Amino acid sequence: MVQMPTKSISARLTMMNMLVSAVALLLACAGFFVYDQITFRQDLVRTLSAQAQIIASNSVSAILFNDPAAAGSTLSALRNSRNIVNAGIFTADNRPLAQYSTESNGDILNIPPLSPQEPETYRIGSQHIVLVRNIVSEGRVVGFVYLRASMQELDQRLRRYALIAAAVLLISLLTAALVSAAFRKSVSQPIVELAQTAQQISRDKDYSIRVAPSSAHDEIGVLVDSFNEMLTELRKAHDELEQRVAERTRELLAANRELEAFSYSVSHDLRGPLDAINGFCYVLLTQYGARIGDQPREVVENVRSSARRMAVLIDDLLNLSRVTSTVMRNEKVDLSALARSIMEELCRTAPERNVEFIAPPEAEVYGDAHLLRIAMENLLRNAWKYTSHHKQARIEFGESNVNGRVTFFVKDDGSGFDPQSADRLFQPFQRLHTKAEFPGNGIGLATVKRIIQRHGGEVWAQAAIEKGATFYFTLGTRPANGRV
Repeated sequence: MVQMPTKSISARLTMMNMLVSAVALLLACAGFFVYDQITFRQDLVRTLSAQAQIIASNSVSAILFNDPAAAGSTLSALRNSRNIVNAGIFTADNRPLAQYSTESNGDILNIPPLSPQEPETYRIGSQHIVLVRNIVSEGRVVGFVYLRASMQELDQRLRRYALIAAAVLLISLLTAALVSAAFRKSVSQPIVELAQTAQQISRDKDYSIRVAPSSAHDEIGVLVDSFNEMLTELRKAHDELEQRVAERTRELLAANRELEAFSYSVSHDLRGPLDAINGFCYVLLTQYGARIGDQPREVVENVRSSARRMAVLIDDLLNLSRVTSTVMRNEKVDLSALARSIMEELCRTAPERNVEFIAPPEAEVYGDAHLLRIAMENLLRNAWKYTSHHKQARIEFGESNVNGRVTFFVKDDGSGFDPQSADRLFQPFQRLHTKAEFPGNGIGLATVKRIIQRHGGEVWAQAAIEKGATFYFTLGTRPANGRV
């Protein structure tokens, strides 16, 4: 049975649109973040460079006249610059002339080296940017300016941009969902209807159902039209196949009836000559037995024995024909009571045998009592026969659960058989032992199989040489709860 997918194509299309929108937006935001970081740092370096240049120009006289107050006054102008956290004016011999700091620990550390040929240099760290610029007077370096700016504003910008990006992403996803819903009817709805129709056809086997044609002349319209054309051809082929199957079935039923009638007629007509042969042999032995010698008497006895075997074979063939054509009458049948009754009859035929028989108190099913008795007789007689070479034997009829199905079995500890030959067991006239070992004609298990199949069940066997055999069978007519 075809199952509908757990996630519809409409949902997948919506998710795909939202995913594409989200990925595109995230990539755009990532590019914008990277660009903003680079431009922010570059702008901050340019701003620091301009401020350092102004301070250097205004600090020349303070350095030349060694005036810390004037240098400090120059640095005080940095109070309006919120990014600068530390600054200083140094003489050429690295002696601090004036310092400015907005932090409690305003020490100036790790001043980048600057050669006289370079006007300025800078270094970008994870939290700060440090810039150093030479102070030049008449072509001679008389000192340098040190500026350290915080990059905290960059973190604030990133957080702000992240919130903006999240808001834009949410709005974009909602917009994508709304747009997908608007286009869902034209794109996914025909496909959904096509899938539902296919499921209905698979479930009901109704090939007359059609999908409503699509008004759009696109790939979906072509798919719907092709599907409808395929259903038309499929229905035509289905009708032709049903007609052929019906014809072949009628022919097969007629042939089977003719074959069964022929088999029954042949088997029935053979009984007359066979009874005559058996009767004449009996008269010959009783009335003229004293006049003939031992060798002719043995020949007549062999003829009578062969006639009896032929009679048994004819009876088996008649039973095999009847189990196929007999009308079934379902009723409540206790298989356990049948098994005990059959075993009592077998024990009366050979009271000298030591056979232990086990069966449950009851095993009730629905089925044809006459056919089920034939099947049980064949199975139990087989077990009785193939344990005859053992001084003590054990035969069991029981009920078990195999793969969740109620299963009956007949088990013995007799001679068993080769498991590789198990597929031949239920074929007519197929025997796994010679007649010298065990008598029989190979009809019994074939009869059992036909009876079990007529009851909607299965039969199979498991065995090993000299370790016994177990024949399992199920009945489709047995109630689901296991009780009648």
